[in-house]
Amino acid sequence: MDKDGLFYLSGGTRKSKAKTSRAMVFASNPLALSVPEPAFESWLRDSGYLEVLDHNTSATTTTSSSSSSSFTGDPSTSAATPASGFFVSLFSRLAILFSLLTLNPLAKLAAEDFAGDTPSWSRAFVGFSGSYSFPSSSAQARLRVHENVKRYARNYAYLFILFFACALYQMPIALVGLISCLAIWDFFKYFNDKWQLDQYPITRQCLLRLAQCVTAVILIYSNVQVALFCALSVSYASMILHAAFRKLTPAKQLPPVGRGR
Repeated sequence: MDKDGLFYLSGGTRKSKAKTSRAMVFASNPLALSVPEPAFESWLRDSGYLEVLDHNTSATTTTSSSSSSSFTGDPSTSAATPASGFFVSLFSRLAILFSLLTLNPLAKLAAEDFAGDTPSWSRAFVGFSGSYSFPSSSAQARLRVHENVKRYARNYAYLFILFFACALYQMPIALVGLISCLAIWDFFKYFNDKWQLDQYPITRQCLLRLAQCVTAVILIYSNVQVALFCALSVSYASMILHAAFRKLTPAKQLPPVGRGR
C-alpha cells in the first residue's frame, strides 16, 4: 500500500488500473462556479448586457499589453521604448482596421432585425461623445460589428436609401432612366390587366421579354448601376466604421425617447 492508501497488486492489475484512469471522463458539475467563456458570452448576449462583454474585451487587451510592457526592463532598450511603442500601437491599429475588410457584417443578420422599431437616431444610433472608442482588438471589432448591425439594421437601410437618392440627384440621367424603367413596368401591368394577357401566354411572354430587354438597355446606358454601386460602397463603409467604433449598449439600458419631465 502506498501513502495515498491505494493498493497495487501486480503488473496486470496496474495496467488495467491505468487504462481505466485514462478512459475515465468526469461529468460536468452543475454546482461548479467556473463557467465556460463561450457560455458566459452567450448568456451576456441573450441577457442584453453586451457592454459588459465589450468592456471585458477592452480590459483584457489593456491588461495583456501593460503586462507585456512591464517585462522590458533592459536599460539599453529603455531609450527606444517610446518610439517602438508608438509604432507597435500604430501597426496594431492598422491591423485592426484591415481586419474589418475580412468581416462579414451580415453574418448574424436576420429578417426579424428589420421587423422591430427603428432605434432613435440621436440617442441610440449617433449617441454621445463617449459612445465611441477605437476597438482594442480584432475580436472586439468583430463583436461590435455583428451586434451593432443587428441592432441598427433599419438605420443602415435608411442610410442606404439616402445615399442612393443623393447619388441619383448627382446623376440626373440615371434618375431619368430609373423612372423610365418604373414607367415601363407600370404600363406593362396596366395593359396586362386591360387586355387580359393571361389568356394569351405566348403574347404575354413575348411582351415580357421585350420589356426586360428595354429595361436592361435603359439601366446600362443611363448608368444606374454606377449610382447603385456608389451608394452601396458609401453605405457599406459607413456601416462597418460606425458598427466597429460604436460601443455596445443594451436595448434595455438605452435612454428613453420622447419622455419629458
